[in-house]
This record gives sequence, C-alpha cells and structure tokens, in this order.
Amino acid sequence: MSEPARPSPESFLREAAQEGRGRLKIFLGAAPGVGKTYEMLSEGAARARAGIDVVVGVVETHGRIETEALTRGLEILPRRALDYEGRTLTEMDLDALLERRPALALVDELAHTNAHGSRHSKRYQDVEELLAAGIDVFSTVNIQHVESLNDVVASFTRVRVRETVPDSILEAAEIEVVDIPPDELIERLREGKVYLPEEATRALAHFFSKSNLSALRELALRRAAQAVDSRMLEHLRASAQTGTWGASERIVVAVSEVSGAEGLVRIAKRMADALHAPWTALHIETARTRQLGAAEHQRIADVLALATRLGAQVATVPAVNVIEGLKSFVAEARATQLIVGKSVRSRWFELRHGSVVDRLVRETPGVAVHVLPSGSETAPRARSTTAPRSGDWGRPSFYLWATLMVAAVTALGATVLSFLNVGNIALLYLLPVMVAASLCGLRPGLYAGLASSLAYNFFFLPPVGTFSVSNPENVVSIFVLIGVAFVTSQLTSRVRVQADLAASSARTNAALAGYLRQLTALSDAQAVARAACAEIGRLLGLRVLILEREPTGLVVQATSGGEVRLETMELAAAQWVYDTGQPAGRGTGTLTASDWQFQPLRSGEPVLAIMGLARDDGGDPIRSDQLALLGSLIDQTALALERLRLEGEMRDVEAVRERDRLRAALLSSVSHDLRTPLTSVLAAAAELRRKTHDPLLDTIESEALRLNRFVANLLDMTRVEAGALRLNTEPVDLADAVAGAVHDARRALEGHAIQLEASPDLPLVSVDPQLFHHCLLNLLDNAGRYGAPGTPVVIRAERSYDALTLSVVDEGPGLPPGREEEVFETFRRLEGSDRTAGGTGLGLAIVKGFAEAMGLRVSAANRPDGQGAVFSLRFPDRLLILDQGEAQG
Repeated sequence: MSEPARPSPESFLREAAQEGRGRLKIFLGAAPGVGKTYEMLSEGAARARAGIDVVVGVVETHGRIETEALTRGLEILPRRALDYEGRTLTEMDLDALLERRPALALVDELAHTNAHGSRHSKRYQDVEELLAAGIDVFSTVNIQHVESLNDVVASFTRVRVRETVPDSILEAAEIEVVDIPPDELIERLREGKVYLPEEATRALAHFFSKSNLSALRELALRRAAQAVDSRMLEHLRASAQTGTWGASERIVVAVSEVSGAEGLVRIAKRMADALHAPWTALHIETARTRQLGAAEHQRIADVLALATRLGAQVATVPAVNVIEGLKSFVAEARATQLIVGKSVRSRWFELRHGSVVDRLVRETPGVAVHVLPSGSETAPRARSTTAPRSGDWGRPSFYLWATLMVAAVTALGATVLSFLNVGNIALLYLLPVMVAASLCGLRPGLYAGLASSLAYNFFFLPPVGTFSVSNPENVVSIFVLIGVAFVTSQLTSRVRVQADLAASSARTNAALAGYLRQLTALSDAQAVARAACAEIGRLLGLRVLILEREPTGLVVQATSGGEVRLETMELAAAQWVYDTGQPAGRGTGTLTASDWQFQPLRSGEPVLAIMGLARDDGGDPIRSDQLALLGSLIDQTALALERLRLEGEMRDVEAVRERDRLRAALLSSVSHDLRTPLTSVLAAAAELRRKTHDPLLDTIESEALRLNRFVANLLDMTRVEAGALRLNTEPVDLADAVAGAVHDARRALEGHAIQLEASPDLPLVSVDPQLFHHCLLNLLDNAGRYGAPGTPVVIRAERSYDALTLSVVDEGPGLPPGREEEVFETFRRLEGSDRTAGGTGLGLAIVKGFAEAMGLRVSAANRPDGQGAVFSLRFPDRLLILDQGEAQG
C-alpha cells in the first residue's frame, strides 16, 4: 500500500518565508507598445476605486495621452532628483515610498537601471525592498529583459538588451500577459502611438519586424505558462494534492542498462521539443543495480550523459523496485508523459515476475505511458556475493548451517517426545526454516524447509524410519514448511533492500554533510582544492586533481595523491572544459582519448576551476550510481570556491574604496594647501617684476604657473571623481574658445606653430565655457609637451551630418597601438610612447571627465601616417546650435 500524500516541507518553508512580504504582480509584454503600463494603471485605478490605498511610485507614460489620462486621480509620489556629472536625473523616491507605506505601489519598468547615487543599482532591487516591507507591487517588463532569455532574443533580433531581470523575480510573481497581435502592434507603430514617426520607421525595419514580434510573443506566452505551471506545482506540493494536473506537459523517460536506452532518450528529446515541455531522464537504483557489472554501470552512465547533452534533467532514485520508484518520481514530478522500454523477455520470466509495463499502465492513472521496444536483456552478469540475496544460491556454508539446525531441532524434538506427549512436533521445524530464509536467502531457506520436511517425515511420522506418509494430513505440514521458507525469504529480502537503501542514503548524506562542514571551515582556495581532492578521491575511489587558470595557462593546484603530469591530450580536454563549461575527457562525448575526465567547477557564469577524475585501472571514472554523489560534491566545491572568490573581491573592493577615499582626501588637502603659497609666490614675482627685470623672475613665474596648473588639475580631478561638477551651459563660438585656449597655453606651445583648419561658418555649441576651456587647455598643453620641437600643432574642426568633431593633432611618436584609450585613465602615462615625459597623468583624465559631463565624446588615436597622435572631442547633433537655414537644410 502506498503512503498517503503529505505536504512538502520545502513548500511550507517557502510559504513561511513569504509571511509578512508583499505580493508582486508583473504585467509581461512581448515588446514595447503592447500596453503594459496602460493595463497596470487601469488595474491600479480599479483597486483605488475599490478603496485600496494605491500610490504611483514611478510611471513612464512616454507622452502617450491615453496613458497619462489614467494617472489622473491616482496619488503620484514626487521623484527624487540626483545630480550626476553635472546633469540632474530623477528616480523613484524609495525612502518616501517606504515612509508613505501604501497597500499597493505601481512601479513601472522593472528592468530599469537606476542613476548613480541611488541606493540600489537596479529598480527590481527597489521592488524587492518594497516587498520585504509588506507593500504589494504592480510592475511591468518586456520578455527580452528576462535574464535566461537574453541570448535567445539576441539570436533573432540581433539586439542584446543590457538591462535584465533575474528569473527568480518572475518565478516569485503573479504574471499577467499583455498581448496584442503583431499586425496590430505594427499599426500602432505606424500611427506614432509607440515612438515618434522617424524612430518608428527605423524600429519597423529592425526590431519590430513581424517575424521578430511573433517570436517574442511566443516567448512571452510560453514563459508565462511556465511560471503558472511552477506556481501550480508549488501549491499542489504544499497542499498534498495528488494527480498530474497536466496543464502543461512534463515528460519522464526511464532508462536502464539494457540496450536501446539511448533510443528512448532521443525519442524523449524529440517529444519534448515538439511539446515544448521539460523532460527528465530517470534511472531507478534497486538492489539489482548493485549487482550489475562494470559494463552495465558504464552503459547507464553513457545514457544519462547523453540525456544531459540533449538538455534533460537527470535523476537517479533509489527504490525497493522499479515500479515503486517510477510511481513515486512520476507523482512527485507531476509528469504527464512516461516513456519506458519493454525488453524482450521469456514468457516464464513474465509469469514469475509480472510485467512492469502492465503494472505501470494500471497503477499510474492520468499519465500517458509510451511503451517502446528497447532491445533484449543483457547477458548474464557476475553477481555480488558479499551478502545473501533472494534468488542467489548462496555459499556452501549456508547449507551446512541449515543442515546443522535441522539436525539440532530433530534431536530436540526426539528429546521432548521422550518426556512429553507433544501433539505437533512440526512447529519446531519452523525455527531452522525461518532462520535460514532470513539470514541466508531463498534457496538456503527452501533447502532448510525441504530438509525439515524429510526429517519430520522420517523421524516423527508413522511409519517411523521411512519417507512414506500414512496420514495425508501430514503432507500439509511439509508444504507449510516450504511455504514459510519462501514467504520469510521474500519478506526478509525486501526489508534488507530497504535497509540497504536507507543505509546508502544515510552514508551519502553523512558524506556530503561532512564534506560541506570541512569546506566551510577553510578560508584559502588552495586548502579547499587540497581538501576536495583528498575527500572526493576517498569517497569515490578515484584519483582527483584540480586545475586553476593562471597567466601561463591551466596549472595543477592540488591532487589526491602524488604529483600528476598531464599529457597534451589531457591539457587540451581541460582547456576545452574551461572555455566551454562542459565536461570532456574519458566517459564523456568530447575528447574521449584522454585518460582523465574533466568537470567544470562553477556556481555561476565563469568557470572557477577544473576537476579531473581518473581510475588507476584506466577505466571510465564514474559509475551511474555515483553520478548523483559526484554532482553534489562538485556543486559544494564550486560554491566553496565561489565564496572565497567573492570574499576576496569584497576585500579588494573595500581596499579600493579606502584607497580612493584617502587619495581624494589627500588630493583635496594638498591642492588647497598648495594654492595659498603659490598665490603668494606669483604675487611676489609680479611685484618684483615692476622693480627689476632679472631673468630668474621668468623662471620663477613660469614654474609657479606650471605648479599652479598642476594644483588646478588636482582640484578638477577631485571634483570629477566626487561627481561635484555643476554645468552652466551656454552657446559658445568654437573659434573664440580655441583662440582663448591658445592664448592661455602659449607658454606650453612655445616652439610650435598653431594651424587652425576650420570652416568659418561652424555652428555654435552648447557647452559649459569654463569646463570646455579646461579641456582645450589640457589638450593643447599635452600637444605642446609631447610634440617634437619645431613641429606644428593642428587644431581641426570637421562637420558631419550628425556631429561636429574638434581635433588636436601633434607630431610625435604617437600612442602604443591598441592602448589609445588608456591615456585617459587617472595617473596613467603609457610606456613606449610619447606620453611618458613629465606631467602627472591627470590632464587627459580631466579632459575625459569634463567632456563626458558636458555630453561630449573624447577619443585618442594615432595619425594615419603614424607621425603623432590625434585627440578628438565629438559634439553630437543635439549640442549644436544651428541657424534656421541650416536646420531646414
């Protein structure tokens, strides 16, 4: 009889974790413009009319009149203003929303990236904090922003979305799909209801093609169906309801050591693809499994590896027998389709053991059972003799002990009869029969039953001393003894199998717990690698090594034994694992000529290390019954390495933060402390110049001005890094700005002729005059310092259809190829270039910081002839102030 269904403890824990948290509802769309925000506001307004306290945290209407109309009547929280690089940005005021504490908050665009200075970098993290505070949230997201689908969407849209939302957010939310047909969305685009007309034209030609929209729509509907199915299964587990509840298909394929199992896996893959369903390859581990030979274990491992490569989940479940294991797993997984193979067996075998397929069909109602031929039974195998099993002949000593027990009972019975008149001495013979069947197995038990029957017949049934039976009723005693032997051995065998499974599970759990406890106590990656190799080698009886990536390549960090030397094939397999994140080597489908099997150690995207496994006899490292344990050990090792990596990164981040804080404080202090004496020196030099014309005054004044410029650079860099720039933009004439900068940089440009290559009708540009002046000064100072003596410095302005580019060109050795952008890093002076002589390495970093604050793009390159460097400031079209004629033209 099967046990009654019980609620899942894990489901109770998850429900307990949700107590006191708000609920999240996501309006999921296939693309922009389907009406997610409109639907969110409509439902929010309906909730408000029903008396629920609703507040709009943030909503993006994108100028759509019908969407803006829905916000009327709803309380809209003012946004928080943030200053970033001279610009004022607005974001949702999370603290005000938490303080206001409405029953429901409407938060648009879940995948949005918050501005610098916000508490969280992503808006979905803001939503997590609102939910933790017990506030319900409505939000919106498009399917291309789902993390797991990012690559899929990019493969056909050719657009990779940078703002993504973790799948765990969607899995914990209620999802409502906002869907309209592609043709209707395209029509909305053409009418200008989604984008401006010129933007809509470009969108229709690229992202918003009908094929893309159809594919995105399918992804959205499928992802919503998966979320609904997952929540349904969670509810069923929590409420202990039985049944498959096949709202969506879930496929399980049963595999074993028989030939043809690979075909079952491939058929399951094709069926799963056709149904768009998740699927699992399942192996049931019974007492019979442990009696399989190495070849059969390897066949099971190969089949499970094939299923993994084809995208299946893989499970190995211990059970008393195959039928109970399949029924239990199918019920737990709520599978709707079960694929099994029917081996070619003799009629006698089916009469003795019954048909697994027939029982599955009868005992799994609601599950479609697909029965496929899977080849014949494997050849006879060598069986284990370490423990007696029902069906084994057993050791000779078993029969000897059975004989001795029967003889002892016979002697005891004769002694008893000499003193007492016992009616049925046959009951004494139950003792050796039950002991032999329990301890020695079926055949020794049957032997004991037969021997007891003969002894009882010969010594106690009249006529005594013969094997004839005068009373037919005594024949029943003989068959009872044999029947007791059979039943006892079967019950004992089943109990022993259950005890073995429980002991095996306990050993596995104890090994994992001990291994995890050991890794948790370690704080060094090298120690973790050594402990992992030693413990996994001991548990699985393997040689184990761990390789890590170093600048010279993959290097062995630890082994379970002595020194290991990897050949070219092994190194190639390990490198392939590091590059792809997939297993390789012996026992896999890749680079099988290697003597080692290599497994990636990773808990996320990057591969942290490589684990190598090998047997001393050169065979395949992992048996099928070891796969689950190995997977758990690998996961625990990867988590330990990831923990240490993150701890190291946190230490590095804290060190960098402290260094930057100290550097900023030092720069600010030094620059301010130097400014006062420099001002005094310059004032004294100016006063002395009125009284004398000593040439030393020129040197004093020149070097003081140079030092003053360095101090100014230090102050400017401090402002850039602190984000304390304030923009005061106004129209600026480039010709005037260049002339003023050339005049102020005349000392740095001594010996260099200035060539201005610019059209006289250049447009005005909208920039901060002071910051722009600093940019030009630093670029000209850089050109004057590093240009070859006597060479000209060219200032060139070029107008393109969508921008204006201002370049400063010098003649010198230039920049190292491929490292041009490094010159804009703070305190960076490139070796092997003309940027190493003198200076603090701040000037170009200041140019970059100021330019980006004003919306300009700065770049560095070598001249086409290789004789010098070109530094350019690019003004986008929005910063150009065009006259009416040029704008219309």
